[in-house]
Parts: sequence; structure tokens; C-alpha cells
Amino acid sequence: MKRVVFGAATLLATGAAVARWLASRGRAPAAVRDPRESLRWLGVTINLPREEVMPDGAPPQPLARLDAEVRAERAPGDRGTELYARPRRAVPTGPMAVLARLRGTDPRQEVRKALRDAKSILETGEVLRPEPESVRVHGRASAVRKAKTTPTAPKARTESVAQPVRAEQTGERRQPGLRDRVLTLAARRAPGEGRL
Repeated sequence: MKRVVFGAATLLATGAAVARWLASRGRAPAAVRDPRESLRWLGVTINLPREEVMPDGAPPQPLARLDAEVRAERAPGDRGTELYARPRRAVPTGPMAVLARLRGTDPRQEVRKALRDAKSILETGEVLRPEPESVRVHGRASAVRKAKTTPTAPKARTESVAQPVRAEQTGERRQPGLRDRVLTLAARRAPGEGRL
């Protein structure tokens, strides 16, 4: 009897999941349904007056080399300048948008990166990047350290204890693993993603 009840519950849950999946296939994501997506401005707030952000109406250097529309406005509450930009090229939609983002060819990614770089240059004088973490050897070392024995102990024994050893200590260089490659890819794509 328990098998019948368990089987019926499993069948019901599977049917509900399939029905929900089929219902979601008919709906388009919000970004695809919005025909104005390619017209949306991306912006950052820079803690400088407008005259220093865009002197003589010229955009900052990272944005000047892009094919993008740029405008600057005074930020609310006298908190600097809001710098806006949007690509002039067509923005991909639907499944092509996902592929373009994964390949790094989405024009919005270039604009986001340029806005972040412009903010960093104007406020600090340089583009700030995260410092790469040194590659370490994970796990246990092949060599083990042996405990010292005292000659006065009646039953002295030698124990071997595995201690972690860093790559800097052994002089070895290890090949980057899957986790390292994924983190490197994420760090490389991060400036073009997310909210500004």
C-alpha cells in the first residue's frame, strides 16, 4: 500500500512540474517582451561636478572610444553628477541575448565596463582592479613531517602527521583547476555585468 501511495505522489509531483514547465514556455522573459530594452540608459553617479566629468561636453576617455550615446546630469541633492550611456548598436534579445552575454559580445557589457572605468578614473585617477590571489597547493603534502622521539621515553614511537604545504614553500607550480578557471572567467566578466 505504501508503494502505491508513494508512486501516486511521485506521479502527481512530476505532472505538476511538467505542467508548470509547459506553461512557462508560452511566456517570454520581461527583457524580451520590452521593446524599449535597447533604448534603456545605463548610469553611474560620480562624486564630481558636471564640468569635471564632461569638460566641453566631451565624454570621459573609456566612453569616448565606444560607439555609445553619453549624457551627464546633476545628481539629486548636490551629490555629484549622474553619467548615463547606452549603446548605439542593436541590443540582442531573447536567446541571442543570453549567448551574447556568455560570449562577452553584448554591447551593454562594454558600456557597463566603460562606465565603471570612467567612474574609477575620475574619482581615483586610475582603474581599480582586484588583486589576483596567489595560487596555492590545496590538500596535503606528499612529504610528511615526523614527530621527534625522546630517548628517555620507555616506549617512544614515531608518528607521521600530514601537514599542508603551500606552493611557495615547495617551489612547485600547479596547473589551475576547474574552480580556478571558473573564478578567473567570472572576474574577467564581472565588470560588464550587474547593476551599476
